[in-house]
Amino acid sequence: MFSPEVEQLIKEKAGDFIIPACKIAIVQDDNPLMHAFLILTKVRYAKIPVLDSDSRIVGLLSLAMITDPMLTTQKVDTDVLNTMTVRDVMQTEFDKILVTETLEHELHLLVDNAFLPVVDENQVFQGILTRRELIKSFNYVAHELDEHYAVTPKTVTLEHQATHSQKQNISVI
Repeated sequence: MFSPEVEQLIKEKAGDFIIPACKIAIVQDDNPLMHAFLILTKVRYAKIPVLDSDSRIVGLLSLAMITDPMLTTQKVDTDVLNTMTVRDVMQTEFDKILVTETLEHELHLLVDNAFLPVVDENQVFQGILTRRELIKSFNYVAHELDEHYAVTPKTVTLEHQATHSQKQNISVI
Protein backbone atom coordinates (compact mmCIF):
# COMPACT_ATOMS: atom_id res chain seq x y z
CA MET A 1 0.00 0.00 0.00
CA PHE A 2 1.25 3.45 -0.90
CA SER A 3 1.38 6.32 1.57
CA PRO A 4 -1.38 8.87 0.91
CA GLU A 5 1.21 11.49 -0.01
CA VAL A 6 2.92 9.32 -2.61
CA GLU A 7 -0.41 8.15 -4.00
CA GLN A 8 -1.55 11.78 -4.35
CA LEU A 9 1.55 12.67 -6.36
CA ILE A 10 1.09 9.60 -8.55
CA LYS A 11 -2.56 10.56 -9.17
CA GLU A 12 -1.41 13.99 -10.36
CA LYS A 13 0.13 12.15 -13.30
CA ALA A 14 -2.61 9.49 -13.53
CA GLY A 15 -4.15 11.02 -16.64
CA ASP A 16 -0.89 10.32 -18.42
CA PHE A 17 -0.81 6.61 -17.53
CA ILE A 18 -3.17 5.19 -20.11
CA ILE A 19 -2.47 5.63 -23.80
CA PRO A 20 -5.98 5.88 -25.32
CA ALA A 21 -7.24 3.29 -27.79
CA CYS A 22 -7.42 5.88 -30.59
CA LYS A 23 -3.60 6.20 -30.45
CA ILE A 24 -2.86 2.47 -30.46
CA ALA A 25 -2.24 0.30 -33.53
CA ILE A 26 -4.70 -2.59 -33.43
CA VAL A 27 -5.94 -5.37 -35.70
CA GLN A 28 -9.27 -7.16 -35.88
CA ASP A 29 -9.39 -10.88 -35.16
CA ASP A 30 -10.80 -11.59 -38.63
CA ASN A 31 -8.12 -9.61 -40.52
CA PRO A 32 -5.92 -11.61 -42.89
CA LEU A 33 -2.39 -12.15 -41.61
CA MET A 34 -1.10 -10.06 -44.53
CA HIS A 35 -2.87 -6.99 -43.14
CA ALA A 36 -1.50 -7.63 -39.64
CA PHE A 37 1.97 -8.27 -41.06
CA LEU A 38 1.95 -4.89 -42.81
CA ILE A 39 0.76 -3.09 -39.68
CA LEU A 40 3.30 -4.73 -37.38
CA THR A 41 6.19 -4.05 -39.75
CA LYS A 42 5.20 -0.37 -40.03
CA VAL A 43 4.54 0.45 -36.36
CA ARG A 44 7.47 -1.57 -34.99
CA TYR A 45 5.69 -2.57 -31.78
CA ALA A 46 6.56 -5.93 -30.26
CA LYS A 47 2.86 -6.81 -29.78
CA ILE A 48 -0.43 -5.17 -30.61
CA PRO A 49 -3.97 -5.71 -29.31
CA VAL A 50 -6.47 -7.78 -31.30
CA LEU A 51 -10.11 -6.67 -31.13
CA ASP A 52 -13.36 -8.32 -32.17
CA SER A 53 -16.15 -6.57 -34.07
CA ASP A 54 -17.50 -5.12 -30.80
CA SER A 55 -14.13 -3.51 -29.90
CA ARG A 56 -13.51 -6.05 -27.15
CA ILE A 57 -9.93 -7.23 -26.75
CA VAL A 58 -9.64 -10.91 -27.62
CA GLY A 59 -5.91 -11.35 -28.09
CA LEU A 60 -2.43 -10.02 -28.65
CA LEU A 61 -0.36 -10.40 -31.81
CA SER A 62 3.37 -10.25 -32.47
CA LEU A 63 5.39 -10.45 -35.66
CA ALA A 64 6.80 -13.81 -34.54
CA MET A 65 3.25 -15.21 -34.28
CA ILE A 66 2.69 -14.22 -37.91
CA THR A 67 5.99 -15.43 -39.33
CA ASP A 68 6.07 -18.76 -37.49
CA PRO A 69 3.47 -20.45 -39.76
CA MET A 70 5.35 -19.10 -42.83
CA LEU A 71 8.57 -20.89 -41.97
CA THR A 72 8.96 -24.47 -43.12
CA THR A 73 12.09 -26.58 -43.33
CA GLN A 74 12.12 -26.18 -47.12
CA LYS A 75 11.11 -22.56 -47.74
CA VAL A 76 9.31 -19.45 -46.57
CA ASP A 77 5.63 -19.85 -47.46
CA THR A 78 4.09 -16.39 -47.77
CA ASP A 79 0.77 -17.83 -49.03
CA VAL A 80 -0.32 -18.33 -45.42
CA LEU A 81 -0.45 -14.54 -45.06
CA ASN A 82 -3.51 -14.57 -47.35
CA THR A 83 -5.13 -17.80 -46.17
CA MET A 84 -4.88 -17.44 -42.39
CA THR A 85 -6.45 -14.82 -40.13
CA VAL A 86 -5.20 -13.09 -37.02
CA ARG A 87 -7.53 -15.30 -34.97
CA ASP A 88 -5.56 -18.37 -36.14
CA VAL A 89 -2.27 -17.29 -34.56
CA MET A 90 -3.01 -14.69 -31.86
CA GLN A 91 -2.20 -15.11 -28.17
CA THR A 92 -5.46 -15.58 -26.28
CA GLU A 93 -4.19 -15.80 -22.71
CA PHE A 94 -2.83 -12.49 -21.42
CA ASP A 95 -3.18 -10.09 -18.53
CA LYS A 96 -5.51 -7.11 -18.82
CA ILE A 97 -6.84 -4.57 -16.37
CA LEU A 98 -10.05 -2.68 -15.77
CA VAL A 99 -10.04 1.11 -16.02
CA THR A 100 -10.73 1.13 -12.26
CA GLU A 101 -7.83 -1.17 -11.32
CA THR A 102 -5.72 -0.36 -8.26
CA LEU A 103 -2.21 0.95 -8.76
CA GLU A 104 -0.75 -1.89 -6.67
CA HIS A 105 -2.30 -4.53 -8.93
CA GLU A 106 -1.16 -2.69 -12.07
CA LEU A 107 2.41 -2.58 -10.76
CA HIS A 108 2.30 -6.28 -9.89
CA LEU A 109 1.21 -7.17 -13.44
CA LEU A 110 3.69 -4.79 -15.09
CA VAL A 111 6.58 -6.72 -13.55
CA ASP A 112 5.99 -9.41 -16.19
CA ASN A 113 4.34 -7.34 -18.94
CA ALA A 114 5.69 -4.40 -20.94
CA PHE A 115 2.11 -3.19 -21.32
CA LEU A 116 -1.38 -4.05 -20.14
CA PRO A 117 -4.53 -3.70 -22.23
CA VAL A 118 -7.11 -1.59 -20.39
CA VAL A 119 -10.80 -2.49 -20.69
CA ASP A 120 -14.08 -1.23 -19.28
CA GLU A 121 -16.57 -3.43 -17.41
CA ASN A 122 -17.87 -4.76 -20.77
CA GLN A 123 -14.33 -5.74 -21.85
CA VAL A 124 -14.32 -2.94 -24.47
CA PHE A 125 -10.75 -1.88 -25.23
CA GLN A 126 -9.90 1.54 -23.76
CA GLY A 127 -6.14 1.70 -24.36
CA ILE A 128 -2.93 0.42 -22.84
CA LEU A 129 -0.95 1.05 -19.69
CA THR A 130 2.77 0.76 -20.33
CA ARG A 131 5.55 0.05 -17.91
CA ARG A 132 7.35 3.05 -19.44
CA GLU A 133 4.53 5.49 -18.59
CA LEU A 134 4.32 4.25 -15.03
CA ILE A 135 8.09 4.52 -14.56
CA LYS A 136 7.90 8.09 -15.86
CA SER A 137 5.28 8.84 -13.18
CA PHE A 138 7.44 7.36 -10.44
CA ASN A 139 10.32 9.47 -11.73
CA TYR A 140 8.04 12.48 -11.33
CA VAL A 141 7.24 11.46 -7.74
CA ALA A 142 10.92 10.94 -6.94
CA HIS A 143 11.71 14.45 -8.14
CA GLU A 144 8.65 16.22 -6.76
CA LEU A 145 8.08 14.60 -3.36
CA ASP A 146 10.24 17.05 -1.43
CA GLU A 147 8.73 19.96 -3.39
CA HIS A 148 5.31 19.11 -1.93
CA TYR A 149 6.19 17.56 1.43
CA ALA A 150 8.78 17.94 4.14
CA VAL A 151 10.59 14.62 4.05
CA THR A 152 12.35 13.75 7.28
CA PRO A 153 13.71 10.46 8.58
CA LYS A 154 11.55 8.60 11.07
CA THR A 155 12.81 8.58 14.61
CA VAL A 156 12.95 5.17 16.16
CA THR A 157 11.73 4.96 19.73
CA LEU A 158 13.50 2.79 22.28
CA GLU A 159 10.35 0.68 22.59
CA HIS A 160 10.31 0.04 18.83
CA GLN A 161 14.02 -0.81 18.87
CA ALA A 162 13.56 -3.29 21.71
CA THR A 163 10.63 -4.99 19.95
CA HIS A 164 12.55 -5.14 16.68
CA SER A 165 15.63 -6.58 18.41
CA GLN A 166 13.56 -9.26 20.14
CA LYS A 167 12.08 -10.33 16.79
CA GLN A 168 15.53 -10.66 15.26
CA ASN A 169 16.79 -12.85 18.12
CA ILE A 170 13.98 -15.40 17.90
CA SER A 171 15.17 -18.71 16.50
CA VAL A 172 13.11 -21.68 15.42
CA ILE A 173 14.24 -25.16 16.46
